[in-house]
Amino acid sequence: MKNSPYLPDHTAKNPIVREIECVSLLNRSRIPSVDYALNPYTGCEHGCIYCYSDFMRRFRRHGEEWGQFVDVKVNAPGVLRRQLSRSQPGLVSLSTVTDPYQPLERRYELTRACLQELIKSQFPVSILTKSALVLRDLDLLVKLDEVDVGLTITTLDEGLREDFEPRADSIQERLRALRKLSAVGVQTWVFFGPVLPFFSDRREIIDDMLATFRDCGAQHVLVDRLNFYPRVWHRMRTMLIEHFPEQLEYYEAVRRDIESYSLSLKRTVQWESTRQSMTCEIIF
Repeated sequence: MKNSPYLPDHTAKNPIVREIECVSLLNRSRIPSVDYALNPYTGCEHGCIYCYSDFMRRFRRHGEEWGQFVDVKVNAPGVLRRQLSRSQPGLVSLSTVTDPYQPLERRYELTRACLQELIKSQFPVSILTKSALVLRDLDLLVKLDEVDVGLTITTLDEGLREDFEPRADSIQERLRALRKLSAVGVQTWVFFGPVLPFFSDRREIIDDMLATFRDCGAQHVLVDRLNFYPRVWHRMRTMLIEHFPEQLEYYEAVRRDIESYSLSLKRTVQWESTRQSMTCEIIF
């Protein structure tokens, strides 16, 4: 997977990896309908241009930018085991501010170890990832009484995926994961977020994406718009200037009147979801 020319050099293929020990892993979530957040890693290798999770840097006092570092919580399974023994059952989200199946998971297998602990307690589990590596753990997923898996897909265009998500799995790999998971009876869904202005917000593109998700077995779609946080917008603007200068004005207009844009996008998604008989939950 290539490096992104729109991010500083620190978003290279080999981020700084630190093995740390955490005090707590199963943390109360503020996300509606989610009881617990479980993040085996802090930081993410995928280097997505639009990611707003870099706010986590301030909690770890990292000098590196988001995408340059990953903290590996090597004692995560043991901490989780202790917390599960004294916690009320509730829905656990893997993960809320990092990808539980980013490339380092192949080496450390922390997500897999955490799933093994969750099987013992049978807490409901919801997984969100950009990686087909989730298929490695099919043997564990089918042992959970309640589990669902979401794949983040922001575009069906592989060239755009390389620009916006430079080190994430290909779209075809994610669609293959959706099909495979659905085929073995795992409840699947798609996080269509963020919807990328111009690139994935047009009616015909949304129509095509929803049809593809449905055909791959997704049972519902969660839809979110782009958040123009200052650091996100800095990265996005840099990328647009260098590669899509003709779209910069459109993005500036969306940013200036985000409320009108959001209303229009909602109407489009609602119309197309009805046409495709696909359940869509709009979260913006």
